[in-house]
Amino acid sequence: MKQVSAQISDQASVDTAMLSRFSCRAYTEQPVARELLEGLLQTAARAPSGTNTQPWKVYVLQGASKDALIDKVVAQHNAQAADPNLAQAEAYDYYPEKWVSPYIDRRRACGFGLYGVLGIAKGDKAAMHAQQQQNFRFFGAPVGLIFTLDTVMGRGSLVDYGMFLQNIMLAARARGLHSCPQAAWNGFSKIILPHIGAAENEMLVCGMSLGYADESARVNTFQTERETPASFTTWLS
Repeated sequence: MKQVSAQISDQASVDTAMLSRFSCRAYTEQPVARELLEGLLQTAARAPSGTNTQPWKVYVLQGASKDALIDKVVAQHNAQAADPNLAQAEAYDYYPEKWVSPYIDRRRACGFGLYGVLGIAKGDKAAMHAQQQQNFRFFGAPVGLIFTLDTVMGRGSLVDYGMFLQNIMLAARARGLHSCPQAAWNGFSKIILPHIGAAENEMLVCGMSLGYADESARVNTFQTERETPASFTTWLS
Protein backbone atom coordinates (compact mmCIF):
# COMPACT_ATOMS: atom_id res chain seq x y z
CA MET A 1 0.00 0.00 0.00
CA LYS A 2 1.26 3.46 -0.92
CA GLN A 3 0.40 5.30 2.25
CA VAL A 4 0.90 8.79 0.86
CA SER A 5 -1.57 8.24 -1.98
CA ALA A 6 -4.05 5.89 -0.31
CA GLN A 7 -7.63 7.15 -0.51
CA ILE A 8 -10.30 6.66 2.14
CA SER A 9 -13.43 6.30 0.03
CA ASP A 10 -15.84 5.55 2.88
CA GLN A 11 -15.55 8.16 5.64
CA ALA A 12 -18.76 6.91 7.25
CA SER A 13 -17.26 3.49 8.03
CA VAL A 14 -14.18 5.04 9.64
CA ASP A 15 -16.34 7.34 11.73
CA THR A 16 -18.68 4.51 12.68
CA ALA A 17 -15.76 2.42 13.93
CA MET A 18 -14.82 5.26 16.29
CA LEU A 19 -18.34 6.23 17.30
CA SER A 20 -19.48 2.65 17.95
CA ARG A 21 -16.46 1.75 20.07
CA PHE A 22 -17.43 1.54 23.71
CA SER A 23 -16.40 -0.36 26.83
CA CYS A 24 -18.25 -3.60 26.18
CA ARG A 25 -18.97 -5.39 29.46
CA ALA A 26 -20.76 -8.55 28.25
CA TYR A 27 -19.82 -10.96 25.44
CA THR A 28 -21.14 -14.06 23.76
CA GLU A 29 -19.26 -17.35 23.91
CA GLN A 30 -18.52 -17.21 20.18
CA PRO A 31 -14.78 -17.86 19.75
CA VAL A 32 -12.48 -15.52 17.85
CA ALA A 33 -10.28 -17.21 15.26
CA ARG A 34 -6.52 -16.87 15.68
CA GLU A 35 -6.18 -15.77 12.04
CA LEU A 36 -8.56 -12.87 12.71
CA LEU A 37 -6.60 -11.85 15.80
CA GLU A 38 -3.30 -12.01 13.95
CA GLY A 39 -4.65 -9.79 11.18
CA LEU A 40 -6.06 -7.36 13.71
CA LEU A 41 -2.74 -7.05 15.54
CA GLN A 42 -0.82 -6.70 12.28
CA THR A 43 -3.02 -3.78 11.28
CA ALA A 44 -2.85 -2.19 14.75
CA ALA A 45 0.95 -2.38 14.67
CA ARG A 46 0.94 0.54 12.23
CA ALA A 47 0.32 2.80 15.24
CA PRO A 48 2.84 5.64 15.53
CA SER A 49 5.54 5.58 18.20
CA GLY A 50 8.43 7.89 19.03
CA THR A 51 11.32 7.17 16.62
CA ASN A 52 9.47 3.96 15.69
CA THR A 53 10.34 2.26 18.98
CA GLN A 54 7.15 0.14 18.87
CA PRO A 55 7.29 -0.48 22.64
CA TRP A 56 4.26 -2.75 22.92
CA LYS A 57 4.23 -6.42 23.84
CA VAL A 58 0.98 -8.39 23.73
CA TYR A 59 -0.08 -11.60 25.49
CA VAL A 60 -3.23 -13.27 24.13
CA LEU A 61 -5.10 -15.46 26.61
CA GLN A 62 -7.79 -17.94 25.59
CA GLY A 63 -9.13 -21.16 26.99
CA ALA A 64 -7.34 -22.73 29.94
CA SER A 65 -4.69 -20.01 30.27
CA LYS A 66 -7.37 -17.33 30.53
CA ASP A 67 -9.47 -19.35 32.97
CA ALA A 68 -6.47 -20.01 35.22
CA LEU A 69 -5.56 -16.33 35.37
CA ILE A 70 -9.17 -15.44 36.16
CA ASP A 71 -9.19 -17.88 39.09
CA LYS A 72 -5.98 -16.46 40.54
CA VAL A 73 -6.95 -12.80 40.26
CA VAL A 74 -10.53 -13.32 41.45
CA ALA A 75 -9.21 -15.07 44.56
CA GLN A 76 -6.85 -12.16 45.25
CA HIS A 77 -9.61 -9.63 44.60
CA ASN A 78 -11.80 -11.36 47.17
CA ALA A 79 -8.93 -11.49 49.64
CA GLN A 80 -8.29 -7.76 49.24
CA ALA A 81 -11.96 -7.01 49.84
CA ALA A 82 -11.64 -8.79 53.18
CA ASP A 83 -8.27 -7.17 53.97
CA PRO A 84 -7.45 -3.95 52.07
CA ASN A 85 -3.85 -4.16 53.34
CA LEU A 86 -3.27 -6.92 50.79
CA ALA A 87 -3.62 -4.46 47.90
CA GLN A 88 -0.55 -4.23 45.68
CA ALA A 89 1.11 -1.14 44.25
CA GLU A 90 0.69 -0.43 40.55
CA ALA A 91 3.59 0.17 38.18
CA TYR A 92 2.42 3.70 37.36
CA ASP A 93 -0.25 6.14 38.53
CA TYR A 94 -3.23 5.71 36.24
CA TYR A 95 -5.51 7.94 38.32
CA PRO A 96 -4.63 11.10 40.29
CA GLU A 97 -3.96 10.98 44.02
CA LYS A 98 -6.46 13.78 44.52
CA TRP A 99 -9.57 14.14 42.36
CA VAL A 100 -10.75 17.61 41.32
CA SER A 101 -13.52 18.97 39.12
CA PRO A 102 -14.36 18.42 36.28
CA TYR A 103 -12.69 14.97 36.31
CA ILE A 104 -14.29 13.76 39.52
CA ASP A 105 -17.70 14.84 38.18
CA ARG A 106 -17.27 12.80 35.00
CA ARG A 107 -16.00 9.83 36.99
CA ARG A 108 -18.99 9.91 39.31
CA ALA A 109 -21.42 10.27 36.41
CA CYS A 110 -19.86 7.22 34.78
CA GLY A 111 -20.04 5.12 37.93
CA PHE A 112 -23.56 6.17 38.92
CA GLY A 113 -24.76 5.71 35.35
CA LEU A 114 -23.35 2.20 35.06
CA TYR A 115 -24.69 1.09 38.41
CA GLY A 116 -28.03 2.69 37.60
CA VAL A 117 -28.37 0.61 34.43
CA LEU A 118 -27.51 -2.50 36.45
CA GLY A 119 -29.89 -1.63 39.28
CA ILE A 120 -27.10 -1.49 41.87
CA ALA A 121 -28.10 0.81 44.71
CA LYS A 122 -25.67 3.28 46.27
CA GLY A 123 -23.92 1.63 49.20
CA ASP A 124 -24.56 -1.93 48.03
CA LYS A 125 -20.96 -3.01 48.52
CA ALA A 126 -21.58 -6.67 47.72
CA ALA A 127 -23.16 -5.87 44.35
CA MET A 128 -20.46 -3.32 43.53
CA HIS A 129 -17.74 -5.83 44.39
CA ALA A 130 -19.38 -8.45 42.18
CA GLN A 131 -19.64 -6.02 39.27
CA GLN A 132 -16.05 -4.84 39.69
CA GLN A 133 -14.97 -8.46 39.67
CA GLN A 134 -16.41 -8.86 36.19
CA ASN A 135 -13.27 -6.99 35.10
CA PHE A 136 -11.20 -9.93 36.29
CA ARG A 137 -13.37 -12.35 34.36
CA PHE A 138 -12.76 -10.37 31.17
CA PHE A 139 -16.52 -9.72 31.26
CA GLY A 140 -17.03 -13.20 29.82
CA ALA A 141 -15.07 -12.42 26.65
CA PRO A 142 -13.43 -15.36 24.84
CA VAL A 143 -10.18 -13.39 24.45
CA GLY A 144 -8.19 -11.59 27.12
CA LEU A 145 -5.25 -9.38 26.15
CA ILE A 146 -2.48 -8.31 28.52
CA PHE A 147 -0.11 -5.53 27.49
CA THR A 148 3.37 -4.95 28.91
CA LEU A 149 6.17 -2.45 28.47
CA ASP A 150 9.93 -2.74 28.96
CA THR A 151 10.80 -0.81 32.11
CA VAL A 152 13.78 0.77 30.35
CA MET A 153 11.35 2.90 28.32
CA GLY A 154 10.25 6.38 29.35
CA ARG A 155 6.75 7.61 30.13
CA GLY A 156 6.38 8.79 26.55
CA SER A 157 5.96 5.16 25.56
CA LEU A 158 2.63 5.17 27.37
CA VAL A 159 1.48 7.78 24.82
CA ASP A 160 2.60 5.43 22.05
CA TYR A 161 0.78 2.60 23.79
CA GLY A 162 -2.47 4.54 23.87
CA MET A 163 -2.39 4.92 20.09
CA PHE A 164 -1.64 1.21 19.66
CA LEU A 165 -4.53 0.25 21.94
CA GLN A 166 -6.90 2.51 20.04
CA ASN A 167 -5.79 0.92 16.79
CA ILE A 168 -6.61 -2.50 18.19
CA MET A 169 -10.08 -1.40 19.27
CA LEU A 170 -10.88 0.25 15.92
CA ALA A 171 -9.53 -2.71 13.95
CA ALA A 172 -11.72 -4.91 16.15
CA ARG A 173 -14.79 -2.88 15.22
CA ALA A 174 -13.94 -3.28 11.54
CA ARG A 175 -14.10 -7.05 12.10
CA GLY A 176 -17.38 -7.05 13.99
CA LEU A 177 -15.76 -7.32 17.42
CA HIS A 178 -16.05 -5.22 20.53
CA SER A 179 -13.58 -4.58 23.33
CA CYS A 180 -13.01 -3.07 26.74
CA PRO A 181 -9.63 -1.62 27.76
CA GLN A 182 -9.02 -2.31 31.45
CA ALA A 183 -6.69 -0.59 33.88
CA ALA A 184 -8.34 -2.65 36.63
CA TRP A 185 -5.78 -5.42 36.10
CA ASN A 186 -2.87 -3.14 37.01
CA GLY A 187 -3.07 -3.83 40.73
CA PHE A 188 -2.50 -7.54 40.18
CA SER A 189 0.76 -7.49 38.26
CA LYS A 190 2.53 -9.79 40.76
CA ILE A 191 0.07 -12.50 39.77
CA ILE A 192 -0.33 -11.67 36.09
CA LEU A 193 3.28 -11.22 34.97
CA PRO A 194 4.50 -14.65 36.17
CA HIS A 195 1.36 -16.27 34.77
CA ILE A 196 1.96 -14.96 31.24
CA GLY A 197 5.70 -15.64 31.38
CA ALA A 198 6.75 -11.99 31.24
CA ALA A 199 10.43 -11.16 31.73
CA GLU A 200 11.69 -9.33 34.82
CA ASN A 201 12.09 -6.12 32.82
CA GLU A 202 8.41 -5.99 31.81
CA MET A 203 5.75 -3.91 33.55
CA LEU A 204 2.00 -4.25 33.18
CA VAL A 205 0.32 -1.49 31.16
CA CYS A 206 -3.29 -2.73 31.11
CA GLY A 207 -5.56 -5.53 29.99
CA MET A 208 -8.34 -5.73 27.42
CA SER A 209 -11.42 -7.87 26.86
CA LEU A 210 -12.16 -8.77 23.24
CA GLY A 211 -14.93 -10.69 21.54
CA TYR A 212 -18.43 -10.50 20.11
CA ALA A 213 -20.78 -8.29 22.11
CA ASP A 214 -23.82 -9.76 23.81
CA GLU A 215 -26.44 -7.43 22.34
CA SER A 216 -29.08 -8.67 24.78
CA ALA A 217 -27.07 -7.74 27.89
CA ARG A 218 -28.47 -4.78 29.78
CA VAL A 219 -25.01 -3.55 30.75
CA ASN A 220 -24.18 -2.95 27.08
CA THR A 221 -26.93 -0.34 26.82
CA PHE A 222 -24.91 2.01 29.04
CA GLN A 223 -23.38 4.93 27.16
CA THR A 224 -21.08 7.61 28.51
CA GLU A 225 -21.29 11.25 27.48
CA ARG A 226 -18.58 13.19 25.66
CA GLU A 227 -17.73 16.87 25.83
CA THR A 228 -18.13 19.03 22.73
CA PRO A 229 -14.98 20.31 20.98
CA ALA A 230 -15.87 23.81 22.14
CA SER A 231 -15.21 22.77 25.73
CA PHE A 232 -11.68 21.50 25.18
CA THR A 233 -10.42 23.38 22.11
CA THR A 234 -8.64 26.73 21.90
CA TRP A 235 -8.40 28.24 18.41
CA LEU A 236 -5.36 30.42 17.72
CA SER A 237 -4.72 32.53 14.63
